[in-house]
Amino acid sequence: MRGRSKPQHVTETYMSDWIAIGALAAVGLLIPVAMMVVSALLRPSVPETGKSTTYESGETPTGTTRIRFNIQYYMVALLFVVFDIETVLLFPWVTIYRPALEAGVPMIDLLWPMLAFVGILAIGLVWAWRTGAVKWTRSPRATRRKTEREVNQ
Repeated sequence: MRGRSKPQHVTETYMSDWIAIGALAAVGLLIPVAMMVVSALLRPSVPETGKSTTYESGETPTGTTRIRFNIQYYMVALLFVVFDIETVLLFPWVTIYRPALEAGVPMIDLLWPMLAFVGILAIGLVWAWRTGAVKWTRSPRATRRKTEREVNQ
């Protein structure tokens, strides 16, 4: 077996695979670039003062641009992403669980990694809960309306 080179048809097949990959990459780059060039050539150029304002719609901005957003929106979104990815990572484990048991893999060897994974995420959830990251705060306006309703009743 030593000293033998690959048969000619294997080398040709291998190279034709790379040629196909290169052609696909070239087409994948060429189409977006061509679309941007054609768009730049065909679009109308009408400079207006409204287009250069801060906001996209051409509205004249009023007031300051510094608006305080409630951090809870970002915390809820971040926690959603973390726990959403957790569920995505559970699917492959669920898929191989029964076939692995049938193949003779001990149950503790299957459960330990997933329990450790879920445990770490549970610790993160407890931490987020204790620090108040998942507690939604009421706005002063909502609190004021609630007290007004209670007084009027």
